[in-house]
Amino acid sequence: MIADLQNAYINAVEHVGESTVNVSTARAPYGPPFGRPWPRRGFGSGVLLDAQGHVLTTHHVIDGASKVIVTFADGRVLSGTVVGGDDETDVAIIKVDGKDFHAAEFADSDQLKVGQPVLAIGNPLGLPGGPTVTSGVISSLRRNLSFGPGDGLPVIQTDAAVNPGNSGGPLVDLQGRVVAINTATIPYAEGIGFAIPINAALGVARQILEHGHVQRPWLGVAGYDVDRRVAAYYGITSRQGVFLAEVTSGSPAESAGLQVGDVLTSLGGRALGGVADLVDGLHERAIGDTIDIEAERRGQSFRVKATLASRPF
Repeated sequence: MIADLQNAYINAVEHVGESTVNVSTARAPYGPPFGRPWPRRGFGSGVLLDAQGHVLTTHHVIDGASKVIVTFADGRVLSGTVVGGDDETDVAIIKVDGKDFHAAEFADSDQLKVGQPVLAIGNPLGLPGGPTVTSGVISSLRRNLSFGPGDGLPVIQTDAAVNPGNSGGPLVDLQGRVVAINTATIPYAEGIGFAIPINAALGVARQILEHGHVQRPWLGVAGYDVDRRVAAYYGITSRQGVFLAEVTSGSPAESAGLQVGDVLTSLGGRALGGVADLVDGLHERAIGDTIDIEAERRGQSFRVKATLASRPF
């Protein structure tokens, strides 16, 4: 049994290894009084998206880079061009020119289970000698980060070691299929790393390749989760939902009649437990979609329809 597990790990690494790359960047020096005469260097990882040389990585790895170098498992070193990136989801695409690129195999991240074994592959600290592999399990499927890159969507939490330089590298299952893209850690916390679910990352990547940026459906609200304390303070009868702290002027939400102080309880027929559910629900919609919204105002429930617009930059 131990031998079978060992072989599964080895086979998974071999399966994705030739699709995993190291990403090195150069940025402009800091300005005075802290300026240095040489560029700032950065390191990260990436995974081949297709046979045309598109590399999926994280936005914070390439953000502000004046030069990008991609190193492959077979030793090839190629210059890369940033196609585009999205700081909200921390997803970016690099393009390299060449041939014999081996695209990774991608799994359905919606099918992941807590406790499922995974492997994190990347280039920690920019060390030479090829990618490093660490193992762990899926610790949580829907963490919402309030810090750092990738705080625009729920992420996967894993206890597989994710170190500086691992960002952009793949998190894979024991079949060697990419289930997520490693993105962030909590400083000084051990056994806690975060990764972007691959379904979400691929959706963002498609928009970057098609439009050069991400076009998002927009409702035009901001708020926070309803809990017992919020419900008691504002006299809200609902025990879950999204309390609206802001409704943007001219937004679809305002046009639908929503107001500050309303509590959104359902979007498109799906109950809202909090802001994460609202974000998820909007990510699943397209610009121009009309959605049913259930809400509460001063203890009274009501329904409205809102037509989603393209979110302003």
